This record gives sequence, structure tokens and C-alpha cells, in this order.
Amino acid sequence: MVRTQIQLTEQQYEALKRLSRSMKVSMAELIRQGVDRILKSSAYVSDEERRERALAIAGRFHSGKSDISRKHDKYVAEAMET
Repeated sequence: MVRTQIQLTEQQYEALKRLSRSMKVSMAELIRQGVDRILKSSAYVSDEERRERALAIAGRFHSGKSDISRKHDKYVAEAMET
């Protein structure tokens, strides 16, 4: 593990301290859990993860149309109207 230092407001510190006691885990563990949640949330996605997700879905959906590459803009405009 890497040791780091953070600053909390008095309210954050007291609330975290109470929660830590009630859950019987350290404040550090609660902070690590919070950081993990942020990193796993959809709000944070690395460029590499975005590429992997895009490649994973490429070719999985079929529209039934054979002219998508030629009429892409038309189909997008129609979809945006609805």
C-alpha cells in the first residue's frame, strides 16, 4: 500500500469517525472503499477501458440495413427526430 495524506472538513471527519466505529472498520478502510467506488463508477473510465468497451460491442448489433455506410447521416438524423 501507498501512504498518503488527505484533508477533510470537520464534518467529514466526524461523520467518517462515527461510521467507522459503527461498522467496526478503520477510517482508512472506509476511504479506500470510497475511492474504489469512484474508480469503478461510470463517471471514471480510462481511455483504454473506453477502447476495450467499444471493441467488445463492435459488430454485435444488426440493423437489417445493407446501406448503413452510405446513408449513415440520414439514419442518424431520423433517429434523433424520434
